[in-house]
Amino acid sequence: MAQDHTICVGTVGAGIWYSPDSGETWRRSRMNVPFDDQPGEIQIRALAVSPHTSGRLYAGSEVGLYTSEDQGHTWTLIESPTRGTQIWSVAVHPSEPDEIWMGTKPPAVYRTRDGGETWAQVPIPIADQCLAGAPKVTNILFDPRDSRTVWVGVEIDGVYRSTDGGETWTHLPDLGDQPINQDIHGLSISAGPEAKLYATTPDGIWTSTDEGQNWSLHGFPRFFENDRFSYCRGMALKPDNPDVIFVGNGDFIPGETGAIQRSTDGGQTWEASDLPVEPNSTIYWFGINPADPDFIVANSLNGYVYTSRDGGDSWAKVKREFGEIRALTWIPN
Repeated sequence: MAQDHTICVGTVGAGIWYSPDSGETWRRSRMNVPFDDQPGEIQIRALAVSPHTSGRLYAGSEVGLYTSEDQGHTWTLIESPTRGTQIWSVAVHPSEPDEIWMGTKPPAVYRTRDGGETWAQVPIPIADQCLAGAPKVTNILFDPRDSRTVWVGVEIDGVYRSTDGGETWTHLPDLGDQPINQDIHGLSISAGPEAKLYATTPDGIWTSTDEGQNWSLHGFPRFFENDRFSYCRGMALKPDNPDVIFVGNGDFIPGETGAIQRSTDGGQTWEASDLPVEPNSTIYWFGINPADPDFIVANSLNGYVYTSRDGGDSWAKVKREFGEIRALTWIPN
């Protein structure tokens, strides 16, 4: 039913908007912004749902980490060492409710084990500079097979892995032989009978079946003749069926158009979803939740939001449109 989901979108310049009725109506969240920052200009680039506490979410901004205890209606700023840097990724430990990780630009990863009372920087040797300036930590992923294994994706510095809870790190081999192949946008793990690691970069989706030691690339059709490649951004695996994969696609960033690419056979074949309104830019992120594996939310970078109630077989566009959307999630009511 429509009232079963609350969708949250994080924007650049207008904070967080939430819909308590699966996209029918929208309200702007209340956030306690520091007095020396303009409330209308808060930038939200990461959203995460607590797997432990109903209604709790986390949001990353340029003034620090926020938490909400009421499904995104109101937000409180948590003291952290990231003031003045952009938070691009947030993750909550799957078995430790008070352990929260966040990744930033300039590149660093921070961790708290007491709900934000104290923080420590995780010792990942990420490059200080890349061809696009300072790298960004775009993904923090706890391995569903063993939560002591943590994967970190960096734009632009490839994939890092820790097998001891973040104490030591390995920089995995390059995905390909071009610098753009190390530009990690999305990162997911399928923990099925044959575990697979997936990563999206500007030129497609990469798959590894040997823990990131070797990768194979699948690219998508180009939108226009002069495009260098078919640009890819976020990705998601359907919570109850990891063979169903979604990739956000477009001609570039922000781009003129986009597509939701879906595979139902673990990435062997792909098809662009039939969307009711052509995207106005690249499809950027997906919102999924095991509470309802068939309810999926997607957004274009330039403010369109799409929802599916049947696992991606069909899609509807939300009437409300936003500015630049950089984060997306949903939680059950």
